[in-house]
Amino acid sequence: MKLENTKAQMRKGVLEYCILSILKNGEAYPSDILIRLKKANLIVVEGTLYPLLTRLKNSGLLSYRWEESKSGPPRKYYFTTAEGIVFLSELDETWKDLVKAVRLTIKKS
Repeated sequence: MKLENTKAQMRKGVLEYCILSILKNGEAYPSDILIRLKKANLIVVEGTLYPLLTRLKNSGLLSYRWEESKSGPPRKYYFTTAEGIVFLSELDETWKDLVKAVRLTIKKS
């Protein structure tokens, strides 16, 4: 088993949670989301981010609005829906439980 594959799978497992968490504070353009994820060492490329955004939108957790751009085509800004806020709240609890369980599991006696 390759370590890099396992690390990538672990990061992918939390991306939806991280994206919803980023957007709970307000709307964002996808490149801004990418910057935040890269700063947190959750290296993501556009080819990973856009399908996730689409899946979250199709699930009713995100929505978007178009804004005209002075330097190119209109930009799509994403934001969480009311359903997305509730879902994120549930993920927050799940995350806390998961972190606790992992800590208990790996804790040395």
